[in-house]
This record gives sequence, structure tokens and C-alpha cells, in this order.
Amino acid sequence: MRSTPHKAFATSALAIAALAAALLPGSTASAAEQAACTPAQVVTNGGFESGTSPWTQSSTSVITSRSGQTAHGGSSFAWLDGTGGTHTDTLSQSVSIPSGCAATLSFWLHIDTAETTSSTAYDKLTAKIGSTTLATYSNLDKATGYVKKSFDVSAFAGQTVTVAFSGTEDSSLQTSFVLDDVALDTSAATTPGDSTRTPAAPSYTVSLTSNSTGTGWTGHESVTFTNASSTALSEIYLRLWDNYHGTCSAPPITVSNVTGGTAGALSVACTALQIALPTPLAQGQSTTVGFDLGITVPSGADRFGYDGSFSMIGNALPVLAVQDGSGWHLDPYTNNGESFYSLAADFKVTLDHPTSILVPATGTSVDTAGSSGRTITTATASKVRDFAWAAGPFTKISGTSPGGVPINIYSVSGISSSSAQSMLTTAKSAVDAHAGRFGAYPYGELDAVIDNNFWFGGMEYPGFVLDLVSTTALTHEIGHQWWYGIVGDDEYNSPWLDEAFTDYATDLALGSTGTNCWNSVSWASSAENITNSMAYWDAHSSRYSTVVYGYGKCALHDLRRLIGDTAMTNLLKSYASAHWYGVSTTAEFKAAAQAATSTDLTSFWTTHRIVG
Repeated sequence: MRSTPHKAFATSALAIAALAAALLPGSTASAAEQAACTPAQVVTNGGFESGTSPWTQSSTSVITSRSGQTAHGGSSFAWLDGTGGTHTDTLSQSVSIPSGCAATLSFWLHIDTAETTSSTAYDKLTAKIGSTTLATYSNLDKATGYVKKSFDVSAFAGQTVTVAFSGTEDSSLQTSFVLDDVALDTSAATTPGDSTRTPAAPSYTVSLTSNSTGTGWTGHESVTFTNASSTALSEIYLRLWDNYHGTCSAPPITVSNVTGGTAGALSVACTALQIALPTPLAQGQSTTVGFDLGITVPSGADRFGYDGSFSMIGNALPVLAVQDGSGWHLDPYTNNGESFYSLAADFKVTLDHPTSILVPATGTSVDTAGSSGRTITTATASKVRDFAWAAGPFTKISGTSPGGVPINIYSVSGISSSSAQSMLTTAKSAVDAHAGRFGAYPYGELDAVIDNNFWFGGMEYPGFVLDLVSTTALTHEIGHQWWYGIVGDDEYNSPWLDEAFTDYATDLALGSTGTNCWNSVSWASSAENITNSMAYWDAHSSRYSTVVYGYGKCALHDLRRLIGDTAMTNLLKSYASAHWYGVSTTAEFKAAAQAATSTDLTSFWTTHRIVG
């Protein structure tokens, strides 16, 4: 969480992204209906050796064997862009994925470019299945040969969907995206066990009206979700995180008039609310739960609190708890770091507020006139972990990063215009630096609220951060857009996966290589590990920042020095791509790192106390 620096999501990220698209509200496919699989290769002419059918191409020159590029296999390939001018090429094929199957989409990709930048994605290739974007590549991903890309698309079993590639090129300097040997292999699926994270594909719709100061909000929230687990879902839990900031007798977050289920008792210091579903929800089935919502912002310059005329409203919207192989994750709130563990979701949030108040928020916002003296801000966000906003008479300045990301800086009173401009410059640089290393920033605009009274330094939310006037802190919080926002983790049980990775990313963005930083490591006890949970760090709070942030990033610097700069760069970019919008685990990262090098890393993990 914090930028002490401060803060910053284990199934494949793409599996969650695919679920979000495939298991839309209203889907009622049962586990039995999905049980039988007839394995097949469902892409036709994936090597482009049999003419163009059944591919649809934007021009007759996309599928080709002309000179200038070579095939991965055979003699033909698909060549998108490469013109050196403003241009878009597309290639698509409709496929039917058999029911009950595990499915993997793969293709071989070669990128060459005349672009010389090491930080700006001028030309881009997007790979999609249905309406779900699997990955975006750019001139920054250039390579000397073909690289195989693979994605779990099992969530689309039983559907007919389109596999599509779209390449866009700007006005100068060519980038060629060359595809070959596209395949979509299916096989008999093993029945998902209870380790499947659920409820999956949440979609939240929220409508709130504020009081005259932005410190009180009332309205309605609903969430539609799907049971991804093979075990029927008889209940859900809502996390009312900000009730930590009040008491059970006077909670800041109130939920009432529940529909689609029956509210049970509050638990975990009133931060968890059980809702029993009227009938068990089978695997693949969806339902909607709704409720009236009240939010009372307490006094204090906190991530949830008001300071003078300015309110910060983080983690105030109730979100679904996650159930996985460990059961329901109902960990307590921690003020030392983060407890937040949630799956990527879609939000549409309507905020009715006085026109005198600006309301920066997660997602892309549109303002329309409301009743007399009021404005309605509608914020829409896709594939985000949670939603946050602020309210107050901010001073706003805006700009766009060289890579094309719109950035807004909202300053409280007392922040000088020069400081605001400095933070805008920092944000432009940071978002492009991180995007160049880990993948294109996907959330549209980026809002940063600047207030030097924040006791915690900084706090990240998707597309929205709180921060002091600090280049290092803001670069850190923006780094969390990737390490926590895009690549999720269980922040309570594995805080190093977002904090250490974000601090490492911050070092790289600011030109620090962490030379010899591991040499200063001194462990407090044999029980102290970089990978310890927040339960441990709350009991040893003075060591949290030193070990998780400091030792954690030093371990990653050491790993880079051990396996080499190129291998480490490729590791983190491919790891982010493989977990895009999903959840990462320590075990998965260790496996990916080992696969990236011929050096046995066993002793490395032991020495650096990376356990799991």
C-alpha cells in the first residue's frame, strides 16, 4: 500500500479475464452440461499454407509468402503492418470450442521494428478472443526470431467465438507483426476443484448521491457474479473494509435491504457480511445481489477520511470476498499494509454531487448536469480490483504521457502549482516507464490526488492514486497499477508480490540498479522471511518496510544480476502477460523464474528467504 514507500493480485490472469467475458450474467451452463469433451484442433489453416480460408483479413496482403519476412513453419505467414505509415491490419477466424474442454490458444509471433525508442509503444498488436483482450504487444517487444505465446481460454468451452488480431501502426517508422502456426488445442478438462477462485467475473453497478460536502454518500449497489468452482456456492461474503475506521455500533459503511440473498451477521470486526443465496449456485451459473448502501467518511487525512474540504474514499464500496482452495478469505483489515484480495471486475459507478466538488475516480469519467447546482459523474472501469474516488474543491491540471496515457493531477489547497506540475511530469514518465517494461497501461486515464498531509505516504487503486509531493512515492504508486492492479495477489498473505515488485520497478524507472543492496541485509530472527504474511508483519511492524520493500526489491535485483538483464526483463514482462488481470503466487513466480534460466535457483530462494 504505502509509499513508505507504500503499498501497491493464482489461477492464470487470463483465465480470469476469459471468465469475465465468457461467463456473463445470465449464463446458466451447468457442470454436467460442460462435462464431456471431444478433443480437437479448432483453428483451421493456422499455418496459412492452404490459402486464406477461413481467415478474414483486412487486405489481400496480410496472409502472404512474400519476401521481407519468413515463416515459422512452411512458407506462408500473416504479416500485419510494416508499412512505415499510419495503417491498421486485421486478421480473424470464427472458432467453435467443444463443451467441457480445456482449451489453449497459441501462436508464434515475430516483431521487428524501425522504432528506436526503449520506452514508448508507438505500434501495437492486440490479440483477442471474443470481446476479451488476451494481450497487447508493441514495438517494444521486438525480437530476433519467433516467440510462442499461449493463453488458457478454457472459459470459452461450448461457445463459438472469434479469434482476432489487430495491428495498428503510427505515421512513421515501420513495425511488422508476423504471425504463424496459430492453434487452439482442446483436451479433456479435469474438473475444476475448490482451488478455483470464485465468485468470478464480478460486475458492479453503483449509484450514489453525496451530501453538500462529499463526506456522506447514500444509494444502491448491485453485483452480478458467476460461480467458477465445481462446488455449488451457497453463500457469498461482502468485504466492508472501511468499517475498520469506525465501530460496529456506528459503522461508516452500512448495507441494508439486501435482494438476491439473505444478509447474515457481520464478522471480522464488522468488515465481512455473509449473504446466503436463495438456492445453491452451480458451477457456471450467475446471479445478482443488490443492497442499499450508506457511506460516512470519518475525519482524518487517511485513505478513507476527510481533511478539511477534501474527502478520500478508498475501499468504501463493498466488494466480494474470494473463495479458493483455502476457503473464504476473510482476513482482518491491516493499517500497516493491505488486506485486499479481490478478482478483476467491471464497475459502473454514478456519483451525484455538488458542482463545486470535483470527483476524481477509478476508470474513465464523464460529467453531466444534474439537478440545480449538482453534477453527475459516471465512472466506468473494466478489469479492476476495486474502485476509489475523492471529493473536494481540488485544483486540477492535465496532460498526456508520450505513450498516450491521459493523466490528471488533483491538488488539495496548499500544494503549489510548481509542485503539481512536477507531479504531472513524474506521472507521465513513470506510467510510460512501467508500461515499457511490463505491458501497456490498460485503464484509460490515470488520476493522482496530491496531499502532503497523508500520514501513510501514498496509496494505490486502479487508475487512481493518493500521494505526497514525491517523485519516488508517485513512481511507486503508479508501479502498483501493474503489481497489484493488473497482476493481482493476495495482499494479506503475500504482500511481497506487490510491494517488493513495485519497489523494484520504481528503482528501474528512476535509474537505480540496487548495487550491493543485499549486502546490508540483517535478519531479525529465523522466522523472518520476505514472503511472510501481514499477520506476521502486524506483529513485527517495525520490520515490515525494511524486509518486504527493501529486502524484497534487493532480492529481485540480485535475481536480475544472477540470470542476466535480458532474461529478467523477459521474465517480468512474460510473467505479467501470463497473469494479466489474474492472481499471482510466490510458487508461480519461482517456477517462472526457474524456467527463465539454466541456473538452479534453489539456493537463491533459500538465501533470500523466499518461501512458498
